[in-house]
Amino acid sequence: MQTTIQLYNDLGRAWDDFIALNPASTNYHRYAWRSVIEKSFGHKTFYLTAMDDKDEICGVLPLVHMKSRLFGNFLVSLPFFNYGGLVCNEGNAGATLLEKARFMLSEVSADHAELRHLELCQEGLATKEHKVTMILDLHEDEETQWKALDAKVRNQVRKAEKSGLKTVTSHLELLDGFYDVFCRNMRDLGTPVYGKNFFRNILETFPDSTRIISVMLEGKTIASGLLTWFRDSLEVPWASSIGDYREMCPNNLLYWEAIRFAIGNGSRKFDFGRSTPGEGTFRFKKQWGAKPVQLYWQYLLEHGNQLPELNPDNPKYRLAIKLWQRLPLAVANILGPRIVRSIP
Repeated sequence: MQTTIQLYNDLGRAWDDFIALNPASTNYHRYAWRSVIEKSFGHKTFYLTAMDDKDEICGVLPLVHMKSRLFGNFLVSLPFFNYGGLVCNEGNAGATLLEKARFMLSEVSADHAELRHLELCQEGLATKEHKVTMILDLHEDEETQWKALDAKVRNQVRKAEKSGLKTVTSHLELLDGFYDVFCRNMRDLGTPVYGKNFFRNILETFPDSTRIISVMLEGKTIASGLLTWFRDSLEVPWASSIGDYREMCPNNLLYWEAIRFAIGNGSRKFDFGRSTPGEGTFRFKKQWGAKPVQLYWQYLLEHGNQLPELNPDNPKYRLAIKLWQRLPLAVANILGPRIVRSIP
């Protein structure tokens, strides 16, 4: 079957119809994420479609162009999120989309394209397997799920409840508290923070498939997470807590409430998000019974370039992380959004 490649700039109905029918698609392949990225960060996007001889979509590849003096010039599918990359009904469509993506590298003078895949999508591409996502298979009811948890986890949830912590689930009403905790946590980790507008755009764009859960102590938000779901899977891509309250186990209560919400919402899988095997967040997620699922980040490289190393483990960023951790929170909140828009 002969395929042709088009730059898709329509309203998104045909794109989402294709995504809805393809089992390999993810939440972040939905077309509305394009407007979230454009409105939040101002990046130029290239949404490519492969069209069959009936002029119907048989493959898609969303690409975001990121360019800065500090971090370089590259294409990503998709930045800021765990998933993206190629979705195709047939191998020929994937090869044709990759050929177009290689052409676009030259068009925008980019060094590489990063494709974030849940499966090893294309043989022969340079591939990193440094990250996993942690997936918990959910039981049909809350009681069975509770009994399946490790005794230590149940005790930590009970400790949070006995400490007087309460949870509330809502939408935009909880954004301010969520963002305050998120900013504090990211500064402490030495990571620039997203602007609040990014999260507002997500909640406003997906009102029927996003929520915020917050853990409260005497009316103050001390832990909070943003939930998003697609098909039978619910994900918590951003969750934070204030370290001063660690002994009260607010994170454990937060994730238990998120799991309860997922079960009540009809989800069959709970996605804790990506981690590096063996590190602290990996162990935290594993104790809930979550299993690692390999992520494959595949690359188109220009001019014989090496694989990019835009991550905190890169020695060139360690000093910057230490300095960032010492910034006053107000300063970090002002500078963070200007920097993080260029970090995929």
